[in-house]
Amino acid sequence: MKRLSSIVAGIVALAAASFAAKTPALAAQAGPEGPMFVQVGRLLADPASGAVLRDKTLVIEGNQIVEIRDGFVGEGAVVDLRDSFVLPGLIDSHVHLTSQQNPNARLEAVTLSDADDAMVGAGYARKTLRAGFTTVADLGASNEAIFALRNGIARGDVEGPRIIAAGSAVSIHGGHGDVNGYRDDIMHMFTGENICSGPEDCMRAVRLQVRSGADIIKITATGGVLSNTAAGLGQQFSDAELAAIVDSAHRMGRQVTAHAHGADGINSFLRAGGDSIEHGTYLDAEGIRLMQRQGVYLVPTLMAGDFVTRIADGPNNFFTPAQTAKARQAGPLMLGMVTRAHDSGVRIAFGTDSGVSAHGDNAQEFALLVRAGLTPLEAIQTATVNAADHLKISDRAGRIAPGMPADLIAVSGDPLTDVTELERVRFVMKGGEVYRRD
Repeated sequence: MKRLSSIVAGIVALAAASFAAKTPALAAQAGPEGPMFVQVGRLLADPASGAVLRDKTLVIEGNQIVEIRDGFVGEGAVVDLRDSFVLPGLIDSHVHLTSQQNPNARLEAVTLSDADDAMVGAGYARKTLRAGFTTVADLGASNEAIFALRNGIARGDVEGPRIIAAGSAVSIHGGHGDVNGYRDDIMHMFTGENICSGPEDCMRAVRLQVRSGADIIKITATGGVLSNTAAGLGQQFSDAELAAIVDSAHRMGRQVTAHAHGADGINSFLRAGGDSIEHGTYLDAEGIRLMQRQGVYLVPTLMAGDFVTRIADGPNNFFTPAQTAKARQAGPLMLGMVTRAHDSGVRIAFGTDSGVSAHGDNAQEFALLVRAGLTPLEAIQTATVNAADHLKISDRAGRIAPGMPADLIAVSGDPLTDVTELERVRFVMKGGEVYRRD
């Protein structure tokens, strides 16, 4: 939608480097003299098993775990977590790092540049990492801003979680994901190459997203709550368009995940061979059967449903009338949908839609998942082994084991008893560097 010149891109990189210089990782990193030793009182190394190990030492060299030893051993670079509960760094499969809902959001959409968005995203990335989320999938932001932020974090210029980035969502003209609710000439000006109509045009949009650097393709299969248009929450792409999108993405080695509320859009996307469902508000029996048969993950984003309901019904509602109507319609249904999906054995991966709700509050999703019927262990699995499997990164996230990146967090209490302990993370390590130590 917006374009960064090479000069502005250079300014973004310089500003990001300056930001990183002011927020260095904390001490106790492994140095050239030898490894780092992290002494752990209670360790949930593999959430798939649910086994809690006691009195272990993680041996870390560079950015990797090389050994898990019995007892408390080590000298030199030692991190003492003997009184803590340690588990893998968490994964949020659905965030929007470069923005956050607020009363000025509609104005910011047409006044902030991509460089502004990248800087805003740097701040939210730092909050997200320090909340214990060492990996995220960003599913909707301007290509220039989010790809620059992703790459800056990977280089070490910016403090934040590893990012799997979709960039701009592939959407239909006039639908959720396009520009809505402004003057017609303004909307024409800001409609991007990711907006399409017809199978051939939608294939073009997918290919351009891949060329621009998308790690995953995000589409808007149905209407959405926060698009400023009274276009409902049902299917918006045609069946033929959905099939063309999925086929062209798969041919280029990309997964496709769908923002989808209405059952018609969910089911059409699944029949087209889509890989995962975001939100899933009106998921029906057919959708559940398709998800079970195809092994598709549901990313339910319960925090988004809770947030839009509270704003729409609250005294300081800043939504437009179209947004308010859809928020009141969809928000209260999401908890029950997750209960039905979980009871039916649908695979669930953790995602919050943060950027709708506040960045840094991501862990509040765990309590909502438990309210929907998951056990605390199952909720933790959604943000570790399940999310890693969903995003095809099980070889580098979701577990603590030799050969894996040294991504781990610590809390004081037992999250298997009280999952809200994960809202009070006191230690964060990503890639062998300590970013939080309370």
